[in-house]
Amino acid sequence: MPGYLLHSGATVLCAHGGQAQPTTPFPRVKVGGQPVVTQAAPYTVSACPFSTPAGPFPCVTAQWLSAALRIKARSLPVVLQDSQSLCTPTGTPLSIAMTQVRVKGS
Repeated sequence: MPGYLLHSGATVLCAHGGQAQPTTPFPRVKVGGQPVVTQAAPYTVSACPFSTPAGPFPCVTAQWLSAALRIKARSLPVVLQDSQSLCTPTGTPLSIAMTQVRVKGS
């Protein structure tokens, strides 16, 4: 499915509202003046408020499970707005709240 390409300045949140950032955006390809994110780049999650009765259980990292099929940066698939992800250790997805809206891929 086509979707907008994700860049390093996009607003990405865990299911509980924690802020997620890419660890290694791809600096050689830019959209909106910011590096794109590839499927290989894990995300770190900060300020996740999730807890259980046993204590805090926040999202710490996340990995993209799907990405563009036809758009690649140095043979790595680029993450799209509709890409699927998984947070560790909670198993919940990331949600992309805001990204650039000029470049689409599939």
